Amino acid sequence: MSESVAEVLRAEGLVKTHHGEGAPAHAVRGVDLRVTGGEFVAITGPSGAGKSTLLHLLGGLQRPDAGSLWLDGERTDGYSEARWAVERRKRIGIVFQFFNLVSDLSVADNVELPALLAGVAPRKARAGREELLTELGLEGKERSMPGELSGGEQQRVALARALVNHPPLLLADEPAGSLDSKGTREVMRLLSRFHRRGQTILLVTHDARLASAADRVISFFDGRIADDAELDGGTPPRRAGTSGVLELRD
Repeated sequence: MSESVAEVLRAEGLVKTHHGEGAPAHAVRGVDLRVTGGEFVAITGPSGAGKSTLLHLLGGLQRPDAGSLWLDGERTDGYSEARWAVERRKRIGIVFQFFNLVSDLSVADNVELPALLAGVAPRKARAGREELLTELGLEGKERSMPGELSGGEQQRVALARALVNHPPLLLADEPAGSLDSKGTREVMRLLSRFHRRGQTILLVTHDARLASAADRVISFFDGRIADDAELDGGTPPRRAGTSGVLELRD
């Protein structure tokens, strides 16, 4: 028996065109998307399909040329850059392909910083950092600098940083794109672990191994959703552009 769950993210008619030298690049062409609490959604497609641009729009890192976005039922059209920064500290965790750690801060400081910026008391921020670093197998690395770590370790630090404020939504942009096979397996295992605990995840990847960890896979091609399918034989998800709310399987 399924029960209705809250809608975490909704996009309607998102459009984004990049202008530079040469012809305009139509990265996102009228995308409709809904994600509900507890889902693990993978967006797959070839390089240049517009996957990362879509993720950046969903996280407020870029502004759409047209269309609207809702977070937890609240429309974001009027959000300022400062408001988006607050949302990314509290409600949206983001993991990038190239880690984006602050190179002159220690591992501990990189993970604690979002919590401190969100107004968490230093003692609580430190406790949250210690818990995450222990769980992610980074004990003893607290005082290390990012450049002293392997790629896989840096990505685990980035994951801890993204989750330290317990955001309802985790956006991951090619999180294993710069890792070897061992690092890819580790990222897949960690994402699956947090998903089993109820973390909502939206993953952009061209790697079929990572996508296989999701329970819903969206194929993205030429700026559009080409297919939207649920894995493991569950109830099909709501297709883009139709009404209704997704349900989470028991």
